[in-house]
Amino acid sequence: KNKTSFLVVFYCRRFLLTNMSAPAKPTVESVQCFGRKRTATAVAHCKKGKGVIKINSQPIELVNPPVLRHKVYEPILLLGQERFAQVDIRVRVKGGGYTSQIYAIRQAIAKAIVAYYQKFVDEASKREIKQILLAYDRSLLVADPRRCEPKK
Repeated sequence: KNKTSFLVVFYCRRFLLTNMSAPAKPTVESVQCFGRKRTATAVAHCKKGKGVIKINSQPIELVNPPVLRHKVYEPILLLGQERFAQVDIRVRVKGGGYTSQIYAIRQAIAKAIVAYYQKFVDEASKREIKQILLAYDRSLLVADPRRCEPKK
């Protein structure tokens, strides 16, 4: 008798603990996309926000080298500030050299904004954005499959 009452109490406690979890957090509208160039990989996390764009926790204005900074701005300049005003984009990039990282970053930003508009805004504006980007440069949305061959 003592053993059965212990089991009943144990299962009741277990049931209460599993069913009385903390209230669910509100879901954040976000998408995650990546861009690649050779061995460089950039992952862009795009969510609803105030228009902040950071690369490796630094503002986009501090991208090095300064000569290639304009390449990172291309998706923003093509689509206009107003499309980026309501989203925050955080980009993490690793691997490759300076130039490869820059191209991976711009591809990640472009793909992230297209994915965000497809998922959370509407299909018509997503199609318009995609058309603008593809007309300018296909590598903004499509990765370059070329890789270095091993030395023979």
